[in-house]
Amino acid sequence: MNAGAIYHFRPLPVDATAPEAWRPLDRAVARWVAIHGGSPLLAQVAGWASLAEGHGDSALPLDGADAARHGMGALDEAALAALAGEPLVGVVGGGREPSDAAPFVIDRGHFYLRRNFLHEVAVARQLGARRAAGRTDVQTSAADLAELFRGATDAAVQPQRDAVAGVPGRRLFVLTGGPGTGKTATVLRMLLMLARNAAQAGAPPPAIRLAAPTGKAAQRLAASLRDGGRALRTRADGPLPADWQPCLEHVLAAEAGTLHRLLGSRGRAGGFRHHAGDPLAADIVVVDEASMVDLALLRALLDALPARATLILVGDADQLTSVGTGSVLLDLVGALEADGASELARLRHSFRAHQDLVAINHAILQGDAAAFAGAWQHAGAAAVRRRVATAGELQRVLGGWCRELRQALQACGAYEPLPAGRDDLVLAALDGLRRRQLLCARREGPFGAIEANAAIERALGGDAGDRTGAPWYPGRAVLITRNDTAAGLFNGDLGLCLLGTDGQLRVWFEAAAAEADGEPGTAGRRSVRALAPGNLPAHEGGFALTIHKSQGSEYDHVALLLPPEADNRILSRQLLYTGASRARQVLELWATDAALEAAIATPVRRAGGLRQRLRVRVRTQP
Repeated sequence: MNAGAIYHFRPLPVDATAPEAWRPLDRAVARWVAIHGGSPLLAQVAGWASLAEGHGDSALPLDGADAARHGMGALDEAALAALAGEPLVGVVGGGREPSDAAPFVIDRGHFYLRRNFLHEVAVARQLGARRAAGRTDVQTSAADLAELFRGATDAAVQPQRDAVAGVPGRRLFVLTGGPGTGKTATVLRMLLMLARNAAQAGAPPPAIRLAAPTGKAAQRLAASLRDGGRALRTRADGPLPADWQPCLEHVLAAEAGTLHRLLGSRGRAGGFRHHAGDPLAADIVVVDEASMVDLALLRALLDALPARATLILVGDADQLTSVGTGSVLLDLVGALEADGASELARLRHSFRAHQDLVAINHAILQGDAAAFAGAWQHAGAAAVRRRVATAGELQRVLGGWCRELRQALQACGAYEPLPAGRDDLVLAALDGLRRRQLLCARREGPFGAIEANAAIERALGGDAGDRTGAPWYPGRAVLITRNDTAAGLFNGDLGLCLLGTDGQLRVWFEAAAAEADGEPGTAGRRSVRALAPGNLPAHEGGFALTIHKSQGSEYDHVALLLPPEADNRILSRQLLYTGASRARQVLELWATDAALEAAIATPVRRAGGLRQRLRVRVRTQP
């Protein structure tokens, strides 16, 4: 159809008004509809759909309770019929797809911006095809499985064993679980099993690519795999046998990077170098922290992935979803779990966290306020409540936090002059810094990370002898906010400013070493690097982080600050769980009762049709 035959340009009425909640972008979308011949009704719905996308929804519900999730309200039957008849709207149904000329799509009671509709359909189709292509007749050697797990068969390890036994022959596998449940250790064994099977079949070693949404997450994945490899080589009950060593060295040699780097991002030009016409050279692709992957990025990855390759998605489906559109890992795990799919393994036992804190996290995920209260009381000293309702109360609580943080920094030597060549002292100081972390739900405002960090810096800077307000002093923590491959630093890296015995201030970071001259077992040895403060890439204070920034990290002692208002839109069950689950030993909660209750009671369910599409496609697979 000729687009000129359906688009009719006309001036936007002078008296047009927009809802207060709309952003400039949403108003622009509504204006575009109006001047291209759309009705006032379509202009309003399109504006609301744009706003919904800004909140992470891939589609706008048109009827039912969810239609009012952002303020629009449900449409009656007459309005729905009128909307479906608009030339700018394509309607799915009756065995047909909407016209390519339609910039908007209605499908199953949802209104889509066309690109999100196409992303959903493509992702569901490709994931379904990967499931259908998987083979279930590939047998895993019981002896190999026993070697990888040294015969451990207890209930805590069994889901890991099931994942390792279940991945051969698959073209898609999803591994989910909370912090400390052994996801990376399981991934290492999955890769070893796949490499072992290839070697025993006389095939060349599989091409393995490791990726994550952020550079820091990719760096952390590679370091964790190296640590796991070293543990297999040195385990007390006997190292991995010699005939496994080539497989282990091959797995640990796999390159890790961001998903954008893996796909060959073209930057501002848009798009990726790798796509269906120029696929990735990979047999296995592992994506860690997959909960951060949005709908468009997953589609780009699936487009670029060879049909023969195995895709392993790893992450915590219960934590915060991506900052972009959709909740792909949550939707995929939900669809697979509902169908009892063998391509999914969920790890539940935490090997690192205080078990009382695990019970608190479970109560949060269940949305059970009574169970949360009981678990909190049972946790004793591991769970500390500080009811913070005003800026004055926050300052008093921050004062106590600063006193404890000061003691921790003193204990780890952050205030002592650093002799040259003493990397061990630097590592001890960095470890001490990472044991305690303040996490904030918001970035800005009186209860946000920026102001909390400034208050801590004022206190600690004065303690360090700086009375001038200068930004650099011994013991200052900084967070890198932009990748800098030349400096070897990534967004999310935490550094510590230390004073050398030469009188110079330097900011120190930990960096994982590569294999030294091919010597087995040298990968993963801890090393450090230092930069002068003036040479740092973009950074900010690191004493207080947002919960979003903390994803993938863990700390012994976490303080979690929520805004005091119960009606604050940022409060959600996933936000609270993500922050609380960063704590291994002690969790402090700085929040009002009303804010806590609101967070527990408010699950985040992004609107869209991906989960339903996945379930339909799953059920129709042979």
